[in-house]
Amino acid sequence: MESIIPTWQVSFLCGVLTWVVLSSMFNVTQKVRSSVQPWVSHRVITGAPTILQIQKYQHGFWDALFSGISCVVSVPFYTGFLPLLFWSGHGKLARQMTLLMAFCDYSGNCIKDMVSAPRPKSPPIRILTATKDEKENALEYGFPSSHTLNTICLSGYLLHYIFSYNENIDAYYQVATFMFVCLFVGLIGFGRIYLGMHSVVDIIGGLVLGLIILAFWLCVHEYIDNFVTIGQNVTSFWIALSFLLLFAYPTPEHPTPSFEYHTAFTGVALGIVTGVQQTYNQFHHENVSRLFTPELTIPAFGGRIGIGIPTILLVKFCSKALAKWILPITASALGIPVRSSGYVVGLTGSSVVKKSNEVKPSGGYLQKMFFRREDSFDVDTGIRLVQYAGLAWSVVDLVPSLFYQLNL
Repeated sequence: MESIIPTWQVSFLCGVLTWVVLSSMFNVTQKVRSSVQPWVSHRVITGAPTILQIQKYQHGFWDALFSGISCVVSVPFYTGFLPLLFWSGHGKLARQMTLLMAFCDYSGNCIKDMVSAPRPKSPPIRILTATKDEKENALEYGFPSSHTLNTICLSGYLLHYIFSYNENIDAYYQVATFMFVCLFVGLIGFGRIYLGMHSVVDIIGGLVLGLIILAFWLCVHEYIDNFVTIGQNVTSFWIALSFLLLFAYPTPEHPTPSFEYHTAFTGVALGIVTGVQQTYNQFHHENVSRLFTPELTIPAFGGRIGIGIPTILLVKFCSKALAKWILPITASALGIPVRSSGYVVGLTGSSVVKKSNEVKPSGGYLQKMFFRREDSFDVDTGIRLVQYAGLAWSVVDLVPSLFYQLNL
């Protein structure tokens, strides 16, 4: 008789839990930081003349160009673009890019906060932050460059997808496309240096890590997709994994927005996996209608966008409101101490919040709960996870159901 919970899932989750406990007991984050941070920080300082030399050629055109392409490869852009990819009928590409983005975001931010290496110092270096998103990015640590990492992984996977599903593509076209992707990655990296957001070592770190992650993902993406679409015990496994990943995240030297970013995209991955697993045979199989075919015309796709975008924004708002109400009550009923950084007014401004701002040496943000009884959970983390999980679930479950009812 087949086991209800596959052995590999239990082993994997136990492995993550073991890492959480051992990394806290042996203070792995601090040991890694003390070894790597001085080296990276020295490279950031010695790389300042290179940045200044590049910024001598500053011009309004270059400011606009590099600020613009930085926005195109930012997390908010992908968050807005991926729903359209799902609704265009390219479900496999959309879910793979979503999960790859979540993996890149978690890996890159973990290394950033573990190493806690500074960005280039301003002044003398000019740091140009043209958008609110860029201003928030500037609050993160610098190594490795997330923009470089995300660009090489997602553009590399997109290239692989196009070549895999179009075997008759001309060789010259393949070479030209590959060269364009290389040029685009190069522009992103150079642009981050020009804008003063990163030093050369950050770009190299993002490039190397991106290539490693891309190579790994190309080896496992089919297994992951098969598990998400037709696997056993998928939803409960992914919920447990998402929860453990929150505990496994390292504590930075000083608080940064990186943990919030990864929590949001971990929620997105959870919502996508949950929704796709439930509705794969209805809305996400390989024979669904695709854009630019008679079954899904441009006007019909426009109708999908007009219905889908307001719906997912409404679900995001409702998910957040529901989580703000339920999670504090549930925590109180279970005797779990909680605080809020801003979402729940009644839980902010306490002495507990002041304690939380004093970052203690530890293996991770939440592992401290196992060893320090006076610490508390930031309920905003759970609210953010539920909020983005609800949004992503609506993209692949609720909204396609509406499309079906409306014949879109």
